[in-house]
Parts: sequence; C-alpha cells; structure tokens
Amino acid sequence: MKIKFTLFAGFLFCTYSYAQQKDSIASKEKLSEVVVTGQLEPQSIKKSVFNVRVISKEDIKQLAANNLSDVLNQYLNITIQNSGSDGRSTVSMFGLDSQYFKILVDNIPLVSDTGMGTNVDLTQVNLDDVERIEIIEGSMGVTHGANAVSGILNIITKKGGPNKWDISATIQEETVGKEYSLTDKGRHIQSAKVGHNFNDNWFINLGGNHNNFKGFYDDKQGKDYSVNDGLRGYSWLPKEQWVGNAMLGYQKTNFKIFYKFDYYGENVDYYSPVLVPQDNYPFPETYFARDKRYITNRFYHHLNANGKLFSKLNYNVSVSHQKQERDAELFDYQMETKQESNNNRFTYQSKEVLYSTGTLSNFFNNKKVDFQLGYEITNENGFYNSAAGTFLDDQLQSKDVRKRLENYDIFTVAEISLTDKFSIRPGLRYSFQSAFENQYASSLGLKYLFKKGLEARASLGKSYRTPNFDELYTYFVDSNHNVQGNPNLVPENSTSYEVSFKRLCNFKSGLQVANNVAVTFLDVDDRIDMVLTQITPSKYKYININKYKMWNISTTEQFAYKNWNLKVGAAVVGISQKLDLAELNITSDDKYLYSLQLNSSISYNIPKWNTLFALYYKYNGQQQQFATGTDGNGNAAFYLNEIKPYSWMDASIRKSFFKNQFEATIGARNIFNVTNVQITQGGGGPTGGAHGGGGVSAMMLGYGRSYFLKLTYNLNFN
Repeated sequence: MKIKFTLFAGFLFCTYSYAQQKDSIASKEKLSEVVVTGQLEPQSIKKSVFNVRVISKEDIKQLAANNLSDVLNQYLNITIQNSGSDGRSTVSMFGLDSQYFKILVDNIPLVSDTGMGTNVDLTQVNLDDVERIEIIEGSMGVTHGANAVSGILNIITKKGGPNKWDISATIQEETVGKEYSLTDKGRHIQSAKVGHNFNDNWFINLGGNHNNFKGFYDDKQGKDYSVNDGLRGYSWLPKEQWVGNAMLGYQKTNFKIFYKFDYYGENVDYYSPVLVPQDNYPFPETYFARDKRYITNRFYHHLNANGKLFSKLNYNVSVSHQKQERDAELFDYQMETKQESNNNRFTYQSKEVLYSTGTLSNFFNNKKVDFQLGYEITNENGFYNSAAGTFLDDQLQSKDVRKRLENYDIFTVAEISLTDKFSIRPGLRYSFQSAFENQYASSLGLKYLFKKGLEARASLGKSYRTPNFDELYTYFVDSNHNVQGNPNLVPENSTSYEVSFKRLCNFKSGLQVANNVAVTFLDVDDRIDMVLTQITPSKYKYININKYKMWNISTTEQFAYKNWNLKVGAAVVGISQKLDLAELNITSDDKYLYSLQLNSSISYNIPKWNTLFALYYKYNGQQQQFATGTDGNGNAAFYLNEIKPYSWMDASIRKSFFKNQFEATIGARNIFNVTNVQITQGGGGPTGGAHGGGGVSAMMLGYGRSYFLKLTYNLNFN
C-alpha cells in the first residue's frame, strides 16, 4: 500500500517544465498519437474523451509477436485463457470471458464460432500487417453494438507506405518448451510482405504468413508411438496456419477508399491415445488409431470509403463479407505403414456474415460542436451440427441447427466543447433485433484538461450482450448427462462507470514521467450461467440468474530517461456474483472476491549499436469464483473455485544491421517455465467431481520456457 501511495502522490504533485527531450515517452507517443476507435474522426489521444490504450508496432516487434495471444499476455486487466486440447486462446477482461470483449479489424468485428467479434481465438489473428492496436476498457455499446461490455480491441492495419517499394521477408524459429527440431518439433514461422505505391494516389499491399506449430509432447510420445499404453499423441495439439492478405487503396484530396482481403486457413490434428488392434493373419496383429483433423477456412472482405459530402459532411462507410467454415476430417491412422485411410470429411460449423456500418459527422462545421449519425447492419447465417456439440433446434429432435440472426442499429453521438478545457460526449443507440426484444445502449463521456498537463476523464455506459448458440441451443442428454440450452434466454444488460486521470511530466534533467490512474465499476444484470437445476438425476441449464458486479482500480507509471524506459503497473479487481436458484432453494454468497495483477517492462536502447534490450513481467494473483454443484452429502450447494497465482516473464534483444535492412531478434518467452496452474475446487460440478467432494486439478497455461530467433530482411526504395 505504501508503494501505491507513493506512485499516486508522484502522479499528483509532479511538476511540469518545457524541456527538450531525447528518445522519450513523448517521441514514442508521436508514433501512435492519432486514434480512431470510438472517435468521431481520427484525433490525438489527448483530445479523445475515451481513455484509449495503444499497443504500437514497436511493442509488437519487440515481443516478436505473431498473433494476438503472443502480445496480450503482458497487459493489465487482460487474462489469456489457453487450451492445449483444441489449441485455442481467448481473452478475459475484468473476470468476464471473451463473449463480453469485442475484437475488430479496422472497425469491423471479426467473425468467430459463436459471434461477431466475441469469443475470437487469439491465435487466429495474425499481426503481420498491423500498424497498431487500440484498446478501450468498459462498455462501448453505443459505437460498437452488442457484446462490447467489458471493452473493445481494434486492430488498425497498415495502409500504404512512405516508399515506392517496401519489401520484407521474415523467418522465425522457436522452441516449444525444451522441444525443438527442424522437422517434427518446435514452432516455425515464415512471412513476406510487399507494398507498392503506383503514384501519389494508388497503393497496394500484399502479404503471406505460414505458422507451423508442431505441438507440445510433454509426457506424450507423438503420433507414431505404437505402444497401446495411453501415451500416444500430444499434450498441446499440433497446429498449422496459413494467412494471406491484400489491400488496394486510392486516396486523393478529401477522398479515400480501400478494399482489403484476408484469408486464414488452419489445421489442428488430434491423435488418439487409444490404439485399435486389427487382424493381420498370418502375421502379428497390427494397430490403427481413430484420429481427427479440424480444418478452418475464413475469408474476409472489407470495402471502406471515407471523405466529404457537399464539402462539409464527413462520411465513413464500410461493407464487409466474412465466411468461416470449420470441417472435421475423421480418419484411421495405420501405425505400421504410417498412412491415413477411411478419410471422412464434413463441415460441422459455418458462419456467413454480411455487415455494414457507416457514419456522418461534422454537421455544423464548428470546432465547438460536432455531431455524428451512424448505422450498423448485421446479417448472420449460422450452421452447427453434432460434431460441434449436440443441439436442439426449437422443439424438434434435430442434431443440426441453422439460424439466421439480424440486427439493424442506428446510433448518434455528439461532442460538445463547453470551453477549451471541458467537453462532453453523449451517445445513444437503438437496435432492432430479429431474435430478441429490441435493445438500446447509451453513454455519457466527460473530459477536463487541468493546468500543467493533467487530463481527467469520466464515462457512463449502458450496453448489452446477446446469448450465443451454445447458450440457446445446446442439448446434451444421455444416461450420464443432462445439459440443456435455453431458447427463452434474454440479453444481458450492463452499466459501467469509469474515472481516469492522466498526466505527462517533463523535467529539466531530461526525465519524463507519464501517469495513468483509472477506477472502473461494472454492473451486469441477467447474466447467463449454466447452473444445476435438479440434483437427482443431475440437470444443468443456461439461465438468466446471475447478478454480476465488478470494480477495478489500476495505475500505470512510465519513466523515460535518456536511453532507458521503465513501465510499472498494478490493478486490483473485486468481483461479486449473486446466483439465486429458486428450484433448489439456495442462494450464493455475493461478497466481493479480489485479485491482483502487476506488470512491468524495462528497455534500454544503445543507438550506437542499433540494439534494444527489453524485459517484460506480469504477475496474476489468485482468482476465486463461486459455482454450483453438490456437497459431500449430495445436496445442492455453492462452492468456491480458486486459481492459484502465477507469474509470466518475456525477454528480447533486437538489433539492426546494414542501415536497418536486416534485423535480428532473439529472446525467451515464459521464463518462469509455467505449464499448469493449480485449481482448488470446493465441491462437485458439471465436469469432474459431479458427485461432490471437491478436489484439486490443473489448468494448462503454457508449454514452459521457450526461446526464439527472428530474422527480418527489409528492402525499401523509391
């Protein structure tokens, strides 16, 4: 507490002076000072009413990040949830899972298995053509619609370049824990990018990436292990990814237009630990395994135009078409010949989305008052069959679900500068829903600029989350299980409040100190949970029963002096959940459960050597959560799950050669060698201890300490 008080006191009382700086925070902020997420028009971070956090292209390069999972591990209030069984990584913010957090690419929500922008697999979001990442915490329902409850992340891609030709090629090799070889172990990444400006108006960008993750063996023996002792396969499934992208753009005076295409392909291989004997008379019997391959193909099209109408109105219109198909391929793997046979491939999940959003602003052509009118149209066609889970389509005993969801939204936002220092931003959205009652979102933002560089912001936001396919249509009933969705679910509603203070202090000595303190409160009504509704036989169902409250206080302090840059941060989160099960006559404890996160990074630049050293650290404190289950006597009860604390550290050294044409980055991820974290369960649940009694289990977080080498060649000329 004394440390936190000292940091906060420094934030309040640091003095301000206009001194010339070198390699400072200010110079770095110039790279990302213009933000677009949630704004009426591109503007500086200082002018934004929202507290926008920016991850720059330099941050991404220093972490040698290939996808979102690589880069988000180090940021406060964000927790990455990994699954070695299917290779997915998703994000949790403020204790709410990825269904409440929206991921966009150039303001377009990215299609996923269960929604638009939510529950996105972070390993499927490639960062090769990214200029920066903008994050806003809290409800953003007015500007970004459904499910933007805990926050949004907007990936801004590179558009054009300063040179006539920009060409780069990259090779990256990584160990997977201690495991590495050029053929069947490790992680092997290759990428290439080409940018060309035809003239002052036209440009084109092309890129491709191949990421071959060979899986994590751990105590398993791989796919060719032929002993029937349960050790065949991998602890973390092998995954191979292909990414291709292209952008064609035109700009002249007050008009810009671009078309962007992305392709993503992925294979995830599952190798069964069970070997099946087959008769090979008169020779000894042989074995085969019934294996699976999960195949994803995603196509992304985005057309955007922005400019001026009647020399006054600013317009920005985007139309997007996305299609994702996930196939399963079942096959027999012959252990003796190492060949596949009896292959059977089918589509088990697909989603096709037509999406459009647009805004008009600058109605008054007045610097004091600005007004924005916008729309959003979403048309989703989704398909699931029994390989993705067993579903019930309305009241028909069908294993497949085909649904079409539509919403037509209108929203309006105003920015009013009452004085040079004080501005307000009210907003309202109304959504016409095809599957649920119509919804609305509202917001109010305030910004005040004090003397000596102190910036204060406050916001109030109301948003909503719509139920997903699993929650609506799951129907998994047999002699041992009864887990049911609920087509009568209603959208959740949330309210968030945030107050933040930011300041940049320049000292005559050359030291710069940047401070950011934020306090957030989030209240979610009618939260959807899968709960126990009957003890014998056990039945679980998705119901709108949870009352969820969260408060958070976070602070980041950044210091820059000459070639040194240091950042430290801390966040405390308190979460209260109240579940009332009328059928079982029990109610949960709604006390606040607290967790702590700490992070820090330090870098040192040696200009003479063109070398940058960096170290990143994050501490994730103990997390607790109440869940429904049964006690040791078979009675319904609430119990407390606890996830033990753990720390994560990454380090890298980046050096440029030959006038920055060649760049090498070496480093280590997960230096503390984290693989699993212990979970203590206080009772039985729908998985594991269904008969009560609790226990201890492990949650897979990583595959241990790994090392990487990244080599990039850049060629730029006019």
